[in-house]
Amino acid sequence: MTDLVIRPLVAGEEDLFESMPDPLPQLRQVGYADGLAGGGYRPENTWVAIRAGRVVGRAAWVLPPGAAGAHWLERFDLDAEPEVGAALLRAAHEAFGGPRLYYAAMPAHWRRRPEVLAVIRAPMAAARLAGLVERGERLRCSWTGTPLPASSGRYTFRPAADATEINALVGRIAEPDVLTGMEMARAVGGVDLATDPLAWLTGPAGDWRIALDAGEPVGLVGTAGQACYPLVAYLGLRDAAVRGELLAEAVRVLAAGGAREVIADVDAHRVAVLAELERTGFRQLRSRVVFEPAAGPPSDAVAGSGADRAG
Repeated sequence: MTDLVIRPLVAGEEDLFESMPDPLPQLRQVGYADGLAGGGYRPENTWVAIRAGRVVGRAAWVLPPGAAGAHWLERFDLDAEPEVGAALLRAAHEAFGGPRLYYAAMPAHWRRRPEVLAVIRAPMAAARLAGLVERGERLRCSWTGTPLPASSGRYTFRPAADATEINALVGRIAEPDVLTGMEMARAVGGVDLATDPLAWLTGPAGDWRIALDAGEPVGLVGTAGQACYPLVAYLGLRDAAVRGELLAEAVRVLAAGGAREVIADVDAHRVAVLAELERTGFRQLRSRVVFEPAAGPPSDAVAGSGADRAG
């Protein structure tokens, strides 16, 4: 690696980052130029590895303006051996005062796609060599107009009365099924969407729907129609049997408001939740594998996953 140059960009070198072809153009993500314009990407937080005058590795850490935590690695592409990528990451980590979180984005069903595996093996191996460890996976799913399942008639749904009613139900739900944008809620607002969703979802109480079984609340869903994408932001249950119908109710409400696409994020290990999303008409858009420093994230770092509010 004697001919290798590793350094951050300086202002005006944006084209150097873009000179490396996008290895996964099918991924829907914020472009580097748009991220710079929005203030999330900065040249000093963007590093390149150059060999023989050609960019063979690039890494861009992002932090939205006004965010509460530390920047995280959002773009990392490598057209070289993993050791080159590891050297790039180590150099940046040293400049940052320690390693940062990395969200490795890839197309849906990436494990079954040899052409995707061929692209991501090197950067993932480089992350491990640089001392990062896999800590989970999040899936983003999208509904785009598929007919919704019919209601069984067992449950009724109504808007939440006020914040007090929402918070009381949230307090009775140990582990929500769906938390879309939870990483951005932490990164920008320092908010735990699972326990304090109204600190992030500031729309009217009517954006929330409560599912009732014989008058007893059994589920709660919060939607957001004015984010970057209409989304099911929070879905929590007290009875798993209501999951499918409450999901359909949330999508129905958003579609009635004009949404042509609805986004929902779920942890990959939540197999039953993912299956219900798919039965409701959602299809996987992408995956994000979370890498953390082996000793855990630095004290000033909080999770993030995207240069847009929907995460």
